Amino acid sequence: MSHAISLNDNWIFTTTDDSAYQLKPITEGHMVSLPHTWNQTDGQGGADSYFRGSCWYQKGLIVSPEDLTKHIYLEIGAAGNIGHVYVNGRLAGESRCGYAMFRVLLTPYLKEGENLIAIQVDNRQHNEVFPLMADFTFYGGLYREVKLFYMDDIHFEMTDNGRDGIYLTPKKLEGRTFELLVEGQVANRSAMPEKGEIRVRLQDQDGITVLEDVMQLAFEDQTKFAMRSELIDPILWEGVERPYLYSATIEVIVGGRIRDSRNISVGFRTIEVTTDRGFLLNGKPVKLNGVCRHQDFGGRGNAITKEHMELDMSLIREIGANSIRLAHYQHDDYFYSLCDRYGLLVWAEIPFISIPSAQDPESRNAEEQLERLIKQAYNHCSIYCWGVQNEITIAVENEHTHRSIQKLVRYARALDPNRLTAQANIYSVENESVINRYTDLVGYNLYYGWYYGEIKDLADRFDAFHQAQPDVPLILSEYGVDTNPKYHSYTPQVQDYTEEYQLLFHRHAIEAMSSRPFVQGGYVWNMFDFGSANRREGGETGKNQKGLVTIDRALKKDAFYLYKAYWSKEPFVHLAGRRFVNRHQELNDIVILSNLRRVRVYLNGILLTEISNEEPVKIVKDVSLAIGEHLLQVEATDELGHVYRDEIQLCRVMEIDSSYIHVKKEESGNVVNWFEKFDLSNAESIELKEGYYSTFDTFDEYDGNEEAKRVFLKYFGDMTNNPFFEVTKNVMSIEKFAQITNIPPELLAVINRELNVIKKVT
Repeated sequence: MSHAISLNDNWIFTTTDDSAYQLKPITEGHMVSLPHTWNQTDGQGGADSYFRGSCWYQKGLIVSPEDLTKHIYLEIGAAGNIGHVYVNGRLAGESRCGYAMFRVLLTPYLKEGENLIAIQVDNRQHNEVFPLMADFTFYGGLYREVKLFYMDDIHFEMTDNGRDGIYLTPKKLEGRTFELLVEGQVANRSAMPEKGEIRVRLQDQDGITVLEDVMQLAFEDQTKFAMRSELIDPILWEGVERPYLYSATIEVIVGGRIRDSRNISVGFRTIEVTTDRGFLLNGKPVKLNGVCRHQDFGGRGNAITKEHMELDMSLIREIGANSIRLAHYQHDDYFYSLCDRYGLLVWAEIPFISIPSAQDPESRNAEEQLERLIKQAYNHCSIYCWGVQNEITIAVENEHTHRSIQKLVRYARALDPNRLTAQANIYSVENESVINRYTDLVGYNLYYGWYYGEIKDLADRFDAFHQAQPDVPLILSEYGVDTNPKYHSYTPQVQDYTEEYQLLFHRHAIEAMSSRPFVQGGYVWNMFDFGSANRREGGETGKNQKGLVTIDRALKKDAFYLYKAYWSKEPFVHLAGRRFVNRHQELNDIVILSNLRRVRVYLNGILLTEISNEEPVKIVKDVSLAIGEHLLQVEATDELGHVYRDEIQLCRVMEIDSSYIHVKKEESGNVVNWFEKFDLSNAESIELKEGYYSTFDTFDEYDGNEEAKRVFLKYFGDMTNNPFFEVTKNVMSIEKFAQITNIPPELLAVINRELNVIKKVT
């Protein structure tokens, strides 16, 4: 019988990149346990820059003569972003998919006695490996668990880029009948064909067998199988309301002995998306109340354990979310299992993000990552869609970009025709764009009221999209604002980073989505603050602070309770503004977040007011605070008479507390916008001539002409040493760059006046 063992402990690690470590033991490293990353500190702002390099892990493995009769596979949960596995100095396998599991057959490279496993892991920039550019840290390391599998000669396939070697597809037929299709492949590593059988048994949660099937087979080198069975009136997987899972056991039996087996959870459900009724789970409308999640944790980087994942799930469930977008890459399989167990619908995706690769114009690496994601996560009923791209048009949108998206969509449908395809567009993709016809579900990442526009513009964009694409299901795939919980304001404004502005922003977004059935729902960006090593913003370094919870999971921002008030059925009451302790104004609005109707408010033990309404946000206007300290208390009562309480301490002060105000760097000195040093007086637009350079050419095209290159360097020379320039120069134009930065149209006109007199040589 096949079995597995953990291989997480006692690895020797070094940041010294020496190819001799393929065979030579590391002498100056240190011991680590897996999961492990070398960017747990510098990837979250703990240093001026974060290390991206090639590092080595080594571990000895004792192999017995009996072991050599088995087929031994090394399973690596993930190696960020490229991994090479050497056994006794010989290359045994590799991965260029930094978020996917991969396996390596070790047996041909092993010998009796002591063996050396050496793994080179590389998170440097490689322009043919995605992601190339993104607003999160590209952590390096063996950041998931590692296992050894000892397999008999005959076993389910281990190296098809999947996980189980078996693919279960529940599909609704007529009435209340479902079909269960069980497909897979058996590998026979012995010298002779063997006769045997595949046995399938499905049990409910009481252990009662509800379905059985057996197929007789002759097992050759590789033997595929497909078994169809029907189940009448199964208990449905109903999302968070009732996430019912059956247990499927699939065995390969030869000579009356079980040679290999799998136990896989199965959920029976149907998914549809419509523009009139919204998202349908088993035919019932469900608004997707979702959050996005990255896989890192404060002080741990992305080397998180099951305990960290369980904590994240408990916090997501606390606010009452029913869906998760697991961005922007394949997550640990255990987290998908948690989503199955607790009923959260999952948008799963690959890191085809921000910019395509000039070195990989066919996006083969994106295809490989898509294949691994779909095959490895196929059996998770919580997953309703495969995301094929995120903001891939940031740098360029042309026919090549369109073909790449279409190619990935076709591949996703070929691998899994029973799930939806999805994409997340940047706001600049036009509503009428043909891109919006490529996938079953279209997401837009919209930050009106943060990076551009006003908060109210979100609702207008929804309506404009629906008018342009009335039959395309729309979802708000990202929305949020950076929030540092130490900043506060009576008059919250764009990019003041206050908790009060985050509340204002998200309340508007919730209301804009809830009133429009054609909007399937949305995903808060983000559930948790996360590592983004190159960020210097909002009083923090190395972090994106758009989370509802801080990166260490220690502090729930007020917006966390806003969503809990709208989404959760668990009774509670919360007073917002508890970190806005020092109040310098006499009259204060008190904000109460609760999913209970009846609330009583007390100031210094005296009843201030009683509120009775269904609103999740209840505001007591103009509460007068005298100089000094005050105790503010609330009591909320449910229909059974149970009382829920919260309280905060406030202090009325004479002057504003300056620590509550974020001072931007440009406000603290005499810094001006970089483009203000140029003469923009002759900024009248011109009609561009064909065959001459312009701002529509990509950065690297200017290299072909010394005169054009001088013009480019005149305006953008300071950015050419930036990593952003290196990864975008083949696809980014000045026009596209202007869309994502603060370059004024006047400067574009000035640059075109200089470029458009330089003739291109064909």
